[in-house]
Amino acid sequence: MTRPSRHFQACLWLLFGTMFWGVSFTLIKSIRLVQEQLLPGAGSWFLSSLAVSVRFGCATLPLFLWTLPTLRRLTRRELEQGAGLGLFGGVGLLLQVDGMAYTTASTSAFLTQFYCLLIPVWVALRQKKFPRPLVLLSSALVLAGVALLSGFNWQELRLGRGEAETILATVFFTGQILWLERPVFSGNRSAHTSLVMYAVSALLFLPLALASAPTLGACVTVFSSWPVIGMMLALVVGCTLLAYGLMNHWQPSVTATEAGVIYCVEPLYASLFALYLPAWLSTWAGIDYANEKLTPHLLLGGGLITLANILIQTRAAKPPA
Repeated sequence: MTRPSRHFQACLWLLFGTMFWGVSFTLIKSIRLVQEQLLPGAGSWFLSSLAVSVRFGCATLPLFLWTLPTLRRLTRRELEQGAGLGLFGGVGLLLQVDGMAYTTASTSAFLTQFYCLLIPVWVALRQKKFPRPLVLLSSALVLAGVALLSGFNWQELRLGRGEAETILATVFFTGQILWLERPVFSGNRSAHTSLVMYAVSALLFLPLALASAPTLGACVTVFSSWPVIGMMLALVVGCTLLAYGLMNHWQPSVTATEAGVIYCVEPLYASLFALYLPAWLSTWAGIDYANEKLTPHLLLGGGLITLANILIQTRAAKPPA
């Protein structure tokens, strides 16, 4: 039996990792609902920055222990790549999480996926070539699919704080994807890169969390719940260590344009998990978070995103004749 190509394996592993980011939407919202009960009136920047800092800080420790035998061989390129990923990804995540408090979930989900357009535009400018029509078609299919999935309504769109933060977050996510594919980092070990990324993301926002905290005790109060601890653990293990680990290891085997389209499967996963996970978490955590319902929009939107991935993998990756 012929062994699958590394490119094909990379696509499958990235799709698998993206599934955990899909779970993260429900987990993050559930954690926020519980924390608002534990500390009514807590500031948005405080909860957002503390969540990012704790999430990546907790992911840093086990990876540090795992890589300890080889850390003496940590290179300057690995430090540079990990620091860039931590900066781009951390700032993007912070803006996305905070923006979700000021706009609808559907608008956030739709605007976040605009990196599937920003990436080919940037690549085209860098290469001084117009994007292939099939790349543009795939990007359009993704945005149409996400709009259907999220129930996005153009009439409700306005450029407020939430929308502005989400668009800016998308720019940083685009930078993260492009930074990871730079040829100069091709010899880096992904475990070392991930370790630096997690540490930078954790340390970058800890001062903001402490500065915006009502009191130092508030940092403990918002985590004084077993459901919050359990959901944060799931975020750390599945949505951070595993998902970002797969991203950092396998994304260099595909183009940035392909990766951008693959990652747009995230809202499809999020919608599928939202069919049953919120009610289960509500029962466990004592919050009011209703399940979403299976609708024709979910099926059609998911179909468009799937079609875009099939097109980009079977045709757009081929060199021009």
